[in-house]
Amino acid sequence: MWATTLLSLFIIPAGIILAQAPAKSGLDAAALARIPERMKSFVDKGVVAGVVTSVERRRGSTPAVEAVGWQDLEAKKPMRADTIFQIMSMTKPVTGVGIMILAEEGKLGLNDTVEKHLPEFRGLWVIDRREAETTRTLKKPSRPVTIRDLLTHTSGMSTLPPPGMGEVNFYWKMDKSLTEAVSIFSQQPLEFDPGTKWLYSNPGIATLGRIIEVVADQPYEKFLEDRIFRPLVMQDSFFFPPAEKHPRIAAVYQDDKGKLKSAGDAIYRKGAKYSMPEGGMYSTASDMATFYRMMLAGGAHGGKRILSPAAVKVMTAIHTADVQRGGTAYGLGWAVTQGASGTLALQSPGAFSHGGAFGTYGWIDPARQMVGVLMLQRMGGANDVHNAFVTMANAAATP
Repeated sequence: MWATTLLSLFIIPAGIILAQAPAKSGLDAAALARIPERMKSFVDKGVVAGVVTSVERRRGSTPAVEAVGWQDLEAKKPMRADTIFQIMSMTKPVTGVGIMILAEEGKLGLNDTVEKHLPEFRGLWVIDRREAETTRTLKKPSRPVTIRDLLTHTSGMSTLPPPGMGEVNFYWKMDKSLTEAVSIFSQQPLEFDPGTKWLYSNPGIATLGRIIEVVADQPYEKFLEDRIFRPLVMQDSFFFPPAEKHPRIAAVYQDDKGKLKSAGDAIYRKGAKYSMPEGGMYSTASDMATFYRMMLAGGAHGGKRILSPAAVKVMTAIHTADVQRGGTAYGLGWAVTQGASGTLALQSPGAFSHGGAFGTYGWIDPARQMVGVLMLQRMGGANDVHNAFVTMANAAATP
């Protein structure tokens, strides 16, 4: 069930608080105090095993970080503020930042065709029509897929790896390299002409990771380590967990007839080769908050510049208004809040964010100068927990 859920891609509080936000932080202390109480109620009901939350406003303010419940429910190991999580698709914007770094260095262009950097994408076909369950008529696409298409999920690449690849085993074993996986993705027909529709694509983001490898001439995960993690001192962020970090990695749970059941030790990815740019990162609430502070501050943090303000602005602008409706649109690697329906959790229009399949979520709200992070590990996520935290955190913002 662990592998299947990957495709559809916490009771005693630990009481760990790094710091409560000071009075001048722009957050109401009483409202903040209600957040861990509400999170604990989800733990007590068995919805999740444990939760870490982080909320902050205004540059230089101290984040309010809370950990409740269990990192490992069976072992009764308390959740900690520095617990490490598989953040799944929260990885996607980090991959996007990697692409933007290379664009700023003039090593690629956002309108470059994918085939310019990955020749295996030459000669793509697009599905013209489906005449039966197993019959498809193909045609040549109206234009090649571009890097911008991949970043905005408008490439036409499918949501998941192809059935012929053995997609369940692929995400379970992770035994193909990024080169091998993207080579297979490149041989699949597109679902639609590039730029004409929106379809969330994991293979599309994986392709961005492979472009990073080719253009930077180093492994994808090493490039992110050198250019993002190390400069920002994200010491607990990685793709292949080192043994010394294993004791801090949270167990992943799935629903089993209304009760939480551990997904086993696959969380350590022993023997894995696939870096999974679409969802392979491990990280902590603190590390991800640091990454988000960098974005909020226009691309720099702690004296280290990762991106220019211009790059941050273009990444977080809405690029899919013509093909996406509703409360969320897409920038370059980021989901962006738009319209009244997108603000129901009290986020401001223009807030940008991303979540992960196991329930993790982070957002940056430039209008409020606010950063929020939610960490938990439950397959299929936990929408009630997510909605409660995001709404309560935004409600805690004072004028």
